[in-house]
Amino acid sequence: MSAGLVTAAVLRLGLPEREAGMLAVRNRFLDVGILVAVAVGLVLLAGSIPEQG
Repeated sequence: MSAGLVTAAVLRLGLPEREAGMLAVRNRFLDVGILVAVAVGLVLLAGSIPEQG
């Protein structure tokens, strides 16, 4: 899931405004920042789950 969000952030950063489609919701850098922040948050949350040994 996080890899998909990072991929979307990279695509949003690189694609022109008219080709971004549904990725273009707000300002380009705000979109990228939100996508990366959510991806990092998911990785941190997944890493904090204790082992079920």
